[in-house]
Amino acid sequence: MKNSPKKIGMWSGPRNISTALMRSFENRSDTAVLDEPFYAYFLNETGIKHPIYKQVIQTYETSWKNISNTLTGPIPNGKSIWYQKLMTHHWVKNASLDWLEKIHNCFLIRNPKQVIISYLKIHNDITPELIGLPQQLQIFNTVVKKTNKIPIVISSEDILENPKLMLELLCDLLDIPFSDQMLQWPKGTRDSDGIWGEYWYKNVVQTTSFKKPLNQNKKMPDKLANLLEECMSYYKQMEKYKISNE
Repeated sequence: MKNSPKKIGMWSGPRNISTALMRSFENRSDTAVLDEPFYAYFLNETGIKHPIYKQVIQTYETSWKNISNTLTGPIPNGKSIWYQKLMTHHWVKNASLDWLEKIHNCFLIRNPKQVIISYLKIHNDITPELIGLPQQLQIFNTVVKKTNKIPIVISSEDILENPKLMLELLCDLLDIPFSDQMLQWPKGTRDSDGIWGEYWYKNVVQTTSFKKPLNQNKKMPDKLANLLEECMSYYKQMEKYKISNE
């Protein structure tokens, strides 16, 4: 039913359009959003020292169980839709995924070549795990096993190529009404952004809509050929299920 409450977990790797898509959903009048709820857990468990990591760990919940209980609980602010931006690389140490049946799991994918090229701007030592590809596939396969059906897979390239068509298709599969409000949003920060936004969201806060990325034809360094091949092996296992834009 299109008006029944929906909890949408959108699983994405980094350097995708995950924050822009969160903006798109937040601009709907019926939707609450949640920004990377497992980030503090990830930082606390791995010891990785991202910007303001201590502040993030002190500010947000670090218990995987408590977070997952929240994600499957009541939708905030009296809204009928809850869009949860979930990052696949935040899933570490085989934390329990038993709760996945209680939300609508979707998977946002992007060609690994573009992810790696984008990530090289901030990180030289890239692994498939760093960009969340093996984790995304494992979470996807877990959802398939638990639900006996293929979850929604949507390509960021397809969204950027034709935002209206792809968001209409996504909403139809989620059984929620499409809204033109999803195509444009006000520039700037949001109260819903994590405190890490000032470090990671400098580009997206300047946006008001989905824009095609630049440097799509930039060459991949030859030394990363093996990395790209491994990443593509994960990506292709999900790409074949993506929503068709034809």
